[in-house]
Formats: sequence, C-alpha cells, structure tokens
Amino acid sequence: MSHPLLDLPPLTADRFAAIERRVAALLATEQDVVITQGEALLPLEGCIRAGARPGSTALNVITGPYGQTFGNWLRDCGATVVDLEVPFHTAVTADRIGEALERNPEIDFVSLVHAEAATGNTNPVAEIGEVVRAHGALFHLDAVASVGAEPVLPDAWGVDLCVISAQKAMGGPAGVSAVSVSTRAWERFAANPAAPRRSYLSLLDWKERWIDAGRTALPHAPAQLEMLALEACLERIEAAGLDTLMARHASAAAATRAGALALGGGLEPYVYEAKDAAPVATTLRAPAGVDAAELVAAALAADPSLPLAAGGGALAKEMVRVNHYGPDADRAVVEASLTALGAALTELTGSAADVPAARRAVTATWT
Repeated sequence: MSHPLLDLPPLTADRFAAIERRVAALLATEQDVVITQGEALLPLEGCIRAGARPGSTALNVITGPYGQTFGNWLRDCGATVVDLEVPFHTAVTADRIGEALERNPEIDFVSLVHAEAATGNTNPVAEIGEVVRAHGALFHLDAVASVGAEPVLPDAWGVDLCVISAQKAMGGPAGVSAVSVSTRAWERFAANPAAPRRSYLSLLDWKERWIDAGRTALPHAPAQLEMLALEACLERIEAAGLDTLMARHASAAAATRAGALALGGGLEPYVYEAKDAAPVATTLRAPAGVDAAELVAAALAADPSLPLAAGGGALAKEMVRVNHYGPDADRAVVEASLTALGAALTELTGSAADVPAARRAVTATWT
C-alpha cells in the first residue's frame, strides 16, 4: 500500500545543496554550511572535537546547562579549559569576556551559547564577537535556541562555527541541524590530527567528500523526512518573513513576562532584566514554598498541550519554563499558559492569582 511518508524518491544532491543555500540565506552567511544528519548535539560536539586539542586553551562560557556540557567535551579533547560561569538569572557581558581573555592570553577557542532555553537568558553575541575577534580566538556559537527568534549573523559577528537546529523557533523537527564554518575554522580542523575522520562527528569528511567535490554526490543517504521538514520550515519562514517571525517571538516573551508579573501570587521572572531574557522561552521563579514541578503538573492537568515545563535538574523545584517558540509564539498560547498557571497557583496556595490582570497585560504588551 502506498504511503506519502514512506514511498518517497531519494533526495538528490542538487536538492540537498539547495536546502543548504537556504540555510545560508537564513544566516546571511557566505561561509560554508553543512547540514548535519542528526540533532544539534551532533555538530556541536563535532565542532569542539575538531577545534580543540591538547595544547589549546578554551574559554567556556557557562550561562546554563549546555555550557557545562561543552566544557566536559573540551576537557575530554585534552584542552585546558577556563570556565566563565555566570548566574543563570543574567547574561554574560562583552566586558567579562574581554577580562577573561586578557587574564588568559593563550586562549584560542571560545565557546558560547547564544540563548539558553533551559534558563531563559540570552547573550549579546554581537558585542562579544568584537572582543573575541580582536583577541584572535576561534568563536564557537550554539544558536539552536536563538535562530528564528532573534538575529543570528555569524559573518557580521565574527562567529567561526555557528550551530543551528530546526526544533525551536523555526518550528521544525529535532532530527536535523546545520553549522556554518569559516575558512579559518576549516584550517584549524585540518591542522588537528585528533579531529574526527571517517566518523559521524566528522565535519572534515563533509568538506572533502561533499563541498570540495563540488556537491555532486552525497557522502551517505540523508535523513530524508527531516530534510524535507527543514525545507518546509525554511519555506514557511521565507513566506512570512524572518523579521515577522522574530517579532512574534519578541512579543511572546514580553507578553509572558508582563502577564506573569500581573498574575501575582509570588510568580516572578527568573531572569532579572528583560534585556537579558531570551525571546524563545520565559523562565519564572516559583513562589516560596511552592514546588515548581508540582505547579507545572497542576497547570498541565487542565491542558497537557501547553508549552510548560519545570526546570531541569536542580532547577526543577524552583523554575517554571514557558516555551513560547515556533507555533507556540502565539498570544492565545501565552494567555492559556498564564491562565493555567494562575489556576494552579490558586489551587496549591489557596490565594487567588489575578488571571484577568494577566490577560490584560498580555493584550497591552503584544505588538
């Protein structure tokens, strides 16, 4: 029996290359773009294992759990790692990056997460890029949670390795990702004898067998459904306009923050300053004496489809996440999320949250 998702013709090299060009256009980059056949941890680890090695020194900026993971990979590669930890309720600054580089002039690799959906903060990459470029280090950026929700401009910002994926603001699947690679990053990879080769983690294999070979034959069979879904995401963004998509995410973040403050009941923004808050997700601090995981469970009992989650790991008892990205960057979804949280607060604390005030704040803030 024929099935539209199963009986598909093979994805041609020409179509694969065309999707790469659309990703490059999304990032406004002239760098090589490699679409990697897996979730974003694949290119993120591939970049680190090719770019770091014994004898190198890396500055690893930690503004959330992914920064901690990257530090572990860097150490596993034999690099000396300088961790710059920033409280999760704020963002790192270019000045702090500059101070770290000045104290450690041997640093030749900088790893940073643009927006941390897990903690709700976002970092000023444009300003940081200037500092890193002046120092001469290779700049590795995780833009998985920011692409589509806020500007991501690797060329303008001096980012050598910019990893994105489709599953958040782009509104697509988690099984496909991409990375833009600068010329000097390729040179760094090629000079590293420990860089992955003949491996699923190998970006150099893609360069030699795909890019340098003229993009005429794919190195292996691509993840076809995920590639077609990525193509559909790009088509949708191009049709609506990237600026429109980013504006919708900015409105969702501003409205969620304003609505949570109006809701009362002790629920407060986890990220102190609005300028440091990521447009892809808003994190909230649960009221004293209220377990965040229990609060989320009570809110989801009314509507399991809402984009609510408790914080991960040690943050599970104190943090609530409203993941307003992709199709959930929507005023009705924001209002429904705050309504459910308000009802759950009332149920758990016995004090009425002001849901009508929250809804008015959402309406007044949404642009």
